[in-house]
Amino acid sequence: MQWTKQSEQTVYENRWFSVNLADVELPDGRHLDHFLIRLRPVAVATVVNEANEVLLLWRHRFITDSWGWELAAGVVEDGEDIASAAARELEEETGWRPGPLHHLMSVEPSNGLTDARHHIYWSDRGEYVGHPVDDFESDRREWVPLKLVPDLIARGEVPAANMAAALLLLHHLRLAEG
Repeated sequence: MQWTKQSEQTVYENRWFSVNLADVELPDGRHLDHFLIRLRPVAVATVVNEANEVLLLWRHRFITDSWGWELAAGVVEDGEDIASAAARELEEETGWRPGPLHHLMSVEPSNGLTDARHHIYWSDRGEYVGHPVDDFESDRREWVPLKLVPDLIARGEVPAANMAAALLLLHHLRLAEG
């Protein structure tokens, strides 16, 4: 069963997103108004070191009033390569410049409401270049053993689904096959 968008109009927009209203035709011919949020792509990155520790940020999200572990992330600027944006965000938010990045996964974290796509990368090495420029993004930055990831997620300490999925995949790639 496929829903068909008949039209779409912007209700509000700014530099980061737009809120649109679509006329959607259902398979039985009925129509409904459906709001959607159009977002810029998000680039995400981390480093996993030789000790199989992953570089994470401990941060507060005021929208949900929750604390949790996350990977460095941010919007891709116009004309910017996604992997370059991921490397830039990692350095700005952690003070670590990654080695060559590997694409881990791309996810749509809320595809019933938004067209957001998060592109997640990782590197097996990094270089500390100094205190993070965007240190206001997190309370602290830590190297966390990948073996702890499933328990962190089970305890709700990684509340963002995209981050949990990426960390579980890294856990599998680095530990399950070794």
